[in-house]
Amino acid sequence: MAMKQAFNPYLPSWEYIPDGEPHVFDDRVYVFGSHDYFNGYVFCLGDYMCWSAPINDLADWRCEGVIFGKTDDPLNREGRMCLYAPDVTRGPDGRYYLYYVLDKVSVVSVAVSDSPGGKYDFLGYVRYPDGVLLGEREGDEPSFDPAVLTEGEKTYLYLGFCGKGDKSRTGCMATVLEKDMLTVSEAPVLVIPGAEYSRGTGYEGHAYFEAPSIRKVGDKYCLVYSSQVMHELCYAMSDNPAEGFSYKGVLVSNCDLAIATYKPADMPSAYGANNHGGIVRIGENWFIFYHRHTNGTWYSRQGCAEPLKLLSDGRFPQVEMTSCGLNGGPLRGEGEYPAYIACNLFTDKPSVYVGGEGFPRIMQDGRDGDEEIGYIANIKNSATMGFKYFDCKGVNGIRVTTRGYAGGDLEVRTAIGGEVLAKIPIPFSNIWETGTAAMALPDGVHAIYLTYRGGGNASLKSFELCAG
Repeated sequence: MAMKQAFNPYLPSWEYIPDGEPHVFDDRVYVFGSHDYFNGYVFCLGDYMCWSAPINDLADWRCEGVIFGKTDDPLNREGRMCLYAPDVTRGPDGRYYLYYVLDKVSVVSVAVSDSPGGKYDFLGYVRYPDGVLLGEREGDEPSFDPAVLTEGEKTYLYLGFCGKGDKSRTGCMATVLEKDMLTVSEAPVLVIPGAEYSRGTGYEGHAYFEAPSIRKVGDKYCLVYSSQVMHELCYAMSDNPAEGFSYKGVLVSNCDLAIATYKPADMPSAYGANNHGGIVRIGENWFIFYHRHTNGTWYSRQGCAEPLKLLSDGRFPQVEMTSCGLNGGPLRGEGEYPAYIACNLFTDKPSVYVGGEGFPRIMQDGRDGDEEIGYIANIKNSATMGFKYFDCKGVNGIRVTTRGYAGGDLEVRTAIGGEVLAKIPIPFSNIWETGTAAMALPDGVHAIYLTYRGGGNASLKSFELCAG
């Protein structure tokens, strides 16, 4: 029996866990993130959930349930604040510590658990030795997006939100904590500058915005962050966790800007917006976890991941978005695939950012929490949906399942702007219907691009590669 394949997004299509921080504890990888809702009206409306998978099967994700509720914090008993992006570290005592910031305060909260999958119990707030909370002392910058790394009895805490044009905030700050995981032992210092303070630093154009994430790569410290353009995750490296970070490059963009392997570098091939994630080594391989945007808004984000290549000089080149990120290689070039695994969505009018009324969008039926399979909606003339990659052998046809009040064809290609290999008529229908076309593909690894030409507005549920 063939092993289950891994897709992007790696969690079920009805789950919305952005800001994913991946950590390997023992023989499992755990992802800690915030919790959006399908059709949400702001960021991070839900409680903290955790999902995990065995390190030898990254398609087998298990929900650990609610690990910390937003009303579990004493400052939020009425639930008026949202739980923003968290991080977790294993402390000197072997227990697991969850660091987070509520959306309307400037302090860092901490919860603790005996196991990585929770449940976590509120512990306290990060504070100076005199009891003043970090973020409330005069001169402190507001706490935001904590990232944590524990080495020995020291825990390094990274924080910061630094919007372009705001000179009151300087960038990403690093603070050292005592072994109690709460008390500041070394006051905050600037480690990566924001846009207003980046001139002459090497960070120009890719200055710090938000979303720090810290990992050790060999004997170097790698600080991942979201840059001033929001859609990209960049990284900096240092020999020291609290100083000396230098800019190294972009890891991933959630609109694939600057990727030139399958399109022009300046062409956005997905609808991007803010980004947040981290790197992790699983076995012998490195991965970058990030998020994409669905439902045509900023507020329904889903986790994705791609393999990274660590070069001999210690750098990671930027990777492209795919449909098969954690799969260990291309998907099988036969069988039916859900449309929600599309990694490219665009029209003849490109856009870096999400939100246009004429843009195709990934969504679902029902309400948040309903286990409804996602699909692509709002497919209008020139909408293109890309899926990468498939290891094809003997492919001789393609089927698509669509619905909607539309009249036109889906053109099938294996490259953007490439030869049309098949056309499938799209019926005017309010139920899902399947159309088929013959299509001969040479054996090999291919992308599949579906472009709609015609009138009306269609939805795509799935497509099937027919082989044999």
